[in-house]
Amino acid sequence: MRKEEVKGRGIALLPIGVFLVIFLGLGIVFGDFNAMPAVVGFLIALFVAFLQNRQLSFADKIKVVSAGVGEENIITMSLIFLCAGGFSGAVTAAGGVDSTVNLGLSFIPSHFAVAGLFIIGCFISVSMGTSMGTIAALAPIAVGISEKTGFSLAVCIAAVVCGAMFGDNLSMISDTTIAAVKTQGCEMKDKFKANFLIVLPAAVLTMVFFWMITRNGNFHMEGELSYNLWKVLPYVIVLAGALIGINVFLVLISGIVVSLIVGVFTGSIAVSEIFSVVGGGITSMYDITVISIVVACVVSLVREYGGIQFILDMIKKRIHGKRGGELGIAILALFVDLCTANNTVAIVMAGPIAKEISDEFEIEPKRSASLLDMFTSVGQGMIPYGAQLLSAATLTGLTPFQIIPHLVYPILMAICGLVVILFRRQKNN
Repeated sequence: MRKEEVKGRGIALLPIGVFLVIFLGLGIVFGDFNAMPAVVGFLIALFVAFLQNRQLSFADKIKVVSAGVGEENIITMSLIFLCAGGFSGAVTAAGGVDSTVNLGLSFIPSHFAVAGLFIIGCFISVSMGTSMGTIAALAPIAVGISEKTGFSLAVCIAAVVCGAMFGDNLSMISDTTIAAVKTQGCEMKDKFKANFLIVLPAAVLTMVFFWMITRNGNFHMEGELSYNLWKVLPYVIVLAGALIGINVFLVLISGIVVSLIVGVFTGSIAVSEIFSVVGGGITSMYDITVISIVVACVVSLVREYGGIQFILDMIKKRIHGKRGGELGIAILALFVDLCTANNTVAIVMAGPIAKEISDEFEIEPKRSASLLDMFTSVGQGMIPYGAQLLSAATLTGLTPFQIIPHLVYPILMAICGLVVILFRRQKNN
């Protein structure tokens, strides 16, 4: 079936509906959202997708799925998962996590520890350009702070996820930013400035929120907060490399190498263990990588059957005026992300339609790019089946639904975006 012949069909969204019903339904029935592993739920959804649309043979459906899995963003994301896992495993074995936690707790007042974790998450994600890498790097630190301070682990990891989504949306080396800028035809610096001004109030309010709910925490630190600056070095190198603009893969690989060198010379890692600690970290990301691949399979079939086009058509028909155009782009971005569970893929898919809307209603490209990036990040930062929350849950032993109640930044980002759309004075061109 030729791409231009695909028409919007609501029934094509059935596999995603089946997944949500099974995943959420069993979690509610059994009171345990681990009762249905996400990968099993998506495999069932994939089976449903294969049963649909008899106009395509099974061989043709396999071709569609293969093309979806082989898409550049899916491969890139999967490799980032593995590299981030390797870095997390190496730096943890080298003692970097403990040293960084103790160093941070030595200088950050106890009542500001979780708010400080959010700020650190913002800094790292902007520097690295990947929310997944940020979560992988900071999740063990969040666990350490929770254990040492007594603050809720769900609150601590939520601060990390909020910080990760801040940079995922803003970083100039983020896949989402690159996709938004390219599809809308604007300069990256212009998109950054426009985007930053919108989300800054949300970031400030998020910092205040985490400080308010943890400011009265009482705890006693047992033992000396010892740290080794050499063990903190891998994090510094990763941050510096990202700030300079080095490719995220090279940054993470450099972090792995430096972590191993530091670990060996400080005696934390035996020479015979250098490959096993990296392998252990990579293995911890297998579930997320497999889920991403299966999700790509489901989405490719849903898109081929017209499910995504159905959503795009439904939004586009209801747009009136410039504010309506901006609101349409925001809704478009959010709903496509809910269906794809991947904000980069969502931007690539929704970008051409958003460009049509912005051209028709004379919306500035930097504005449409900002809205695309923001509202896909809003969805991605809150959906329980998204890679970010699944990763945070996997690394901490929590469930996504234990973390979601504390994810205030995506909500505040959405509110700030809507306020700007609805109340900002519109320029007449």
